[in-house]
Parts: sequence; C-alpha cells; structure tokens
Amino acid sequence: MDFLKKICYNSKKVPTFFLFRVYMVESFQNEVKQVNRTEAEKTITEYLKPIFGFALKRCKSIHDAEDLSQEIVLKAFHALVNRDDIADVNKYIWTVAHNALSNYYRDTSKSMFGVPIDEVSNLISDTDSLSDTHEERDSLLRMQKEIAYLSKLQRRIIIAFYFENRKQADIAKELDIPVGTVKWHLFEAKKELKRGMDTMRKSSELKFNPIRFHSCGINGDVGTKNPDEFFRSTLSQNICYCVRNIPKTVNEIADDLGVSPVYIESEVNFLEQYGFLLAVKDKYIVNFIINEPTAELLTIQNDMYKKAAKLFANELYDELISSGILDSPDIWCGQTDKPISLTESPVRDHNFILWSLIPYIAAWSGEKVMDDKISFEEVATVRPDGGNNIFHASLVHDEILLPEDYTFMKNWCGPMWTSDGKNRLWQIDSEWSSRDENRMLRYSADARRVLSLYEREFEDVLSKDEYAWLAELGYIKTNGDYDGHFKTSWQIVILTTKDVRNKLIEIGDRIKAKYKAEFDSFKAAFVEAELNSVPAHLKRGREYELQFVFNSDGWFLLHCIVALLSEGKLKTPTEGQRKALSTLIIPE
Repeated sequence: MDFLKKICYNSKKVPTFFLFRVYMVESFQNEVKQVNRTEAEKTITEYLKPIFGFALKRCKSIHDAEDLSQEIVLKAFHALVNRDDIADVNKYIWTVAHNALSNYYRDTSKSMFGVPIDEVSNLISDTDSLSDTHEERDSLLRMQKEIAYLSKLQRRIIIAFYFENRKQADIAKELDIPVGTVKWHLFEAKKELKRGMDTMRKSSELKFNPIRFHSCGINGDVGTKNPDEFFRSTLSQNICYCVRNIPKTVNEIADDLGVSPVYIESEVNFLEQYGFLLAVKDKYIVNFIINEPTAELLTIQNDMYKKAAKLFANELYDELISSGILDSPDIWCGQTDKPISLTESPVRDHNFILWSLIPYIAAWSGEKVMDDKISFEEVATVRPDGGNNIFHASLVHDEILLPEDYTFMKNWCGPMWTSDGKNRLWQIDSEWSSRDENRMLRYSADARRVLSLYEREFEDVLSKDEYAWLAELGYIKTNGDYDGHFKTSWQIVILTTKDVRNKLIEIGDRIKAKYKAEFDSFKAAFVEAELNSVPAHLKRGREYELQFVFNSDGWFLLHCIVALLSEGKLKTPTEGQRKALSTLIIPE
C-alpha cells in the first residue's frame, strides 16, 4: 500500500483515484511474493502514465479511464509479483491492457456499431477475448478486413500507434518521415476505415469466377526464368487480367479479386519488377497483351490464315517437288527409321525434308514486301533475368463457339533460331514433333551446343558422351563401336551452302510477291479487329507483331502445314522422326 501511495503523491499527471482505491491492494497484499515485489514496483512505476494515457484516449469519460487504468495496474502488478513465466513484460502488460479494454467495451455496449474507429482498431489484436455475439464478431471481422485495405504505410502507422502504443515521434523516426505526415496518415486512415465500415465493397465476378490463361507466348529472348514462374498462380494471372484495360490501385485490385491487399502487394511488386505491370503513380496497368478474342475475331483470323496458306503452301510444295532441289547435294539429311548402315547412305526422305523446308521458307521469305516500320527494340521489354521479349497471353472462354474446321494451335513453339556466327539452328515445335516440354527454356544453350558439336564433328573430336547427347535429342544416329569417333548420320536437315539457302528463300519470295494483293486483302479486316481489341498503351507492340503476319508467324506456319496435310501432300511423320522434325542447320 505504501508503494502505491508514494506513486500517487509524486506523479502530478496521475489522478487521485488511486488514493480512493488503495483498499483494493490490501486484499491481495498478503499474497505478494516479497522476492519479486521490488522489481514489480519498479516496472509498474514506469508504466503508470502510459497506461492512464492508453485508457484516457479510449474511454468515454475520465471516470471510466480511471477505473480501467486501476484494473490494468492491479492485474499487471499481481501477475508480475506472483508469476515467473513472463518472458516479455512489455508485451504482457499491453496484452492485459487490451483484454481489460475489451471487457470495458463489452460491458458498456452490446454492439460495436457506433464505437469510434480508434476503439475498434484496438480490439482487433485480441478478438479471442470478446464475447461470441454475432454483432461484435461481425464488426471485428469487417474491421480486420478494412485495416487490410489501407496502404502499406498506413497499416504500419496504425499498428505502431494503436496496437504497439508507440509515440508518433518514434514512428516518424523509424519510418523516416515528418511527425506531421504520421498525424496526417492516422487521420486519413481513420476516415478510410470509417468509410469502409459504413459501406459495402463492390462485388466483382472475378471473386467467384477467376480467369486462367489458355496459353502464353514469348517473342524474343526468354531469359533464365520459366514463364510459369511469373504466372505461377491463379492470383498473378487475375491481377494482370483485372488491370488489362484500366490502371487500378492495389486496393482496387483487391476489391476485384476479393483478396486482402496484403497478399496482392507482393505479387504486384514482383510483376512490376519483371516488367509485366507498369506503375502509373499509385496505380498499375498490364504491360503485355492479354488476348481475349471473340468468336468473330477468331473466325476472321482462321479464315485469313486458311486462305493465305492454301495459296502459298500449295504453290511452294509444287515448286519444291518439280524443281528437283530436294535432291541437291547441298541439302543433307540422313533421316531414317532404320539403323544406319556402315556402307550405304539412307535414301532421302523428301516428306521429312519438306517438314523442315516449308515452314522455314514460309517464315523467312517475303521480307521485301513486308511492312517493318516498327523495330523490336522499340516495343520489347528488358527483364531482370536477362529476358528481352514481348510477352503475351491468351484467354479463351468456354462458351465461345467456333467453326468445325477451326485450326487449333497445339503444343506449338517457335519459330526459334540461334546463331554462333557460322551457322544457325532453326526449329519449330508442334503437335507433330516430340520434344521435352521444357525445351524452350533450354533452347538457346542447347542450340549453341548442337552447333558447336556439329562443327567439331567433322574433325572427329567428339567424346562418347557428346555423341550420346546428340543421339538423345534425336539429331544423330550412330553405328559401330566408339574408337574416338562413331559412324554417324545426322537426322536433321542441313543446308551446307548459302547458295542453296538463297534459292529456297527466293522461291518463297516470288510466291509472296505474286499474291501480295490477296494477302493484304486477307489481312486488313483482321488487323483492324485486332487493334480495336488492344488497350491504347499496347497498340504499338501489337502493331509490331502484326508486321509478321504471313512471315515469322507461328499461326501462318501452322496453317501451311495443315493445308498440305489436308491436301494429302504432306504425310504425318513416323514416331521415329518426331524428335528431329522441323529442325535445320543453316549457314550464316
């Protein structure tokens, strides 16, 4: 009792209510363990003023604040003297304070509605101490949600000030901002919390029907990260989708997705870091094209490619066959389903050779008639993992009804090419080829190694393991025992001279020049429809890609193959040909 009297008389800012309540101490004084008493008195002395300030800020009257402070002090003092398992005294005292405050609110009101924001926010940290009335718990759950919708800075300030009971000056120092800024954020945060509590947030279809990308594509260098790492979750895909046309804040994105902004922030920062989102002040907008075509647009696209491919591919096939160029000694291909012979060369498989030459010529011919006003560097994004590319994703809704003869792109990748200065490896993957699904990520490194081994193989310096690696890819077959070299046969198509390469491209050039007017006519309606479906800030990038329609354009190459398969000119590859299909080595 003397201890509390001394504190009360010597503390000018501590109310005299302690003198009137001293008799309460007498009731448990005999229980005090003398060994802890001195330390407990010292600790409580340090906390008297902060505790009263805590209560005064949150109670309806000074009288209530006095009662609440008395309760907190007595409970804390009693525990400090009688318990030896309190590891964090500061945390324990403020836990006692919040519990006592929770009881105070429960006793003074059966509903949290109408309680000041400051009061409710303090109860958030200790929901377990509240009664189970639906009204209280519903209000607290709403408040928890609304605190999550504050900005990152405001959340830090709110937690530090209300939950950790820290001074505004200390908060300002830690955050390296003026005290006035802390006060302003506290004021704005309380307004935002009140607004959120008083209104119902809008509903978005994405909360209940999240989208999923149908496919993703990259034009340019991939980098070291798999595209799946960027869009590894439905959340990252839906974040980008909801800002595909209009920039939004993190809170607005969270509203659309029905997810706390706390979880949105990290994904947004990751996507912005790698260039998939653009920051516009405090808002974000997608930085790649998300194709969400209508049935009408897809039908226009399909018809355009079908008409163009029928003209080009059939005439190209006929001229390659009639010209005799497939038997040129400058075109090598030892592809065979049989074991290679030590004495005889395999018979040329024209069908297999055409599976490489036709898409290659379709992709590389026609440069003279192509409109290429926009450069790759102008529209590509340089990413932190070394990627330099244009990324795009597509979304196809289940309810879209397409024509029965619509051509779907299945397991397609390419065209891809890599050069070492002497030769180039060119390749496409399709539903008819059979390669590792992670091939695209390793393509550049693997291609350089293939070219290096191809060039060294003529010097008979490959190791047994290097031969085995090429054989595993399906690019060579070997026979005989290894004695420093194997009897080998390259299974891919190899153009050995620039002259034969130029002759092949010239054939494609003539055909595209011949049908330029028709191609332009086919393309016009599609280009207009495409650009109308793209947000303004991405039109330039889409215009760049549309320059390559009927050139290095996967859809055009696919339709050329489909056109020739449907005509019975190309035959489907055998199972043994699928690994090496549509792969060439070409001189630079």
